[in-house]
Amino acid sequence: MAAPQRPDAASDPRGSPLTGSRPPKAAMLVAQRIVRDIGRGGLRPGDLLPPERVMLETYETGRGTLREALRLLEFQGVITLKPGPGGGPILMKPAAAHLAGTLQLLLQLNQAPYRMLVEARAALEPVLSRLAAERIGAHDLAELAASIARMRESTGDREAFRDSNKRFHEVLAWSSGNVLFAYVVDAVLGILDGTVIGIDDPGDRRAAILRAHEEIYAAIAQHDADGATERMREHIESRARHARRKFPEFLDQTVTWDRLLP
Repeated sequence: MAAPQRPDAASDPRGSPLTGSRPPKAAMLVAQRIVRDIGRGGLRPGDLLPPERVMLETYETGRGTLREALRLLEFQGVITLKPGPGGGPILMKPAAAHLAGTLQLLLQLNQAPYRMLVEARAALEPVLSRLAAERIGAHDLAELAASIARMRESTGDREAFRDSNKRFHEVLAWSSGNVLFAYVVDAVLGILDGTVIGIDDPGDRRAAILRAHEEIYAAIAQHDADGATERMREHIESRARHARRKFPEFLDQTVTWDRLLP
């Protein structure tokens, strides 16, 4: 397989704001100003943004441009538009699924196989485990323990076990304190969990996964960064070996944009 080509802004007919070949659209500029003001205003998920008439005055723009800006933010999961009286744009916390969709699109365009996602997970999750062992708080530690308890109770239920397994890795990623790592790993897991690799864990594999999670949790609870790193590395390598043994043809398939499950 040929090495992926680095995107070349000069060859893009649309141009790029960074190259000066084409200025950004007015709606994008308004969307960026809205996001800036969200941060400056200290708004939190669930808060209502100003009404349309206020934003029209604040951003000195037309109704069409403002609505396009809001649609851009809605598409990215930043807001949701509540209809009716008292409605309007409500601030959301963007889910990793938005990043996952973008990654899938880019990977498909570069003809990248699913094997690369497995490699990325093997590289990132041990690092996250180290950070979690150093930074995790009491609430997230309790969430990790609860996910393990649910896994223990659902070893005979494939779907429930898968959901608890995914929850363990999500909590661990976000308890690392590194938002970038957390979003990337959450997105990678979302892509893999939407495939046969993520959902086909027979009974013996579930028992092994449960033991691995218990060992990772014990190291994190003791703030043992080296132990957490090593336990996670062993766990992910075991998962990768299982995938290579059971789904070698699948790993060589190109990632496709339509695979992600809701």
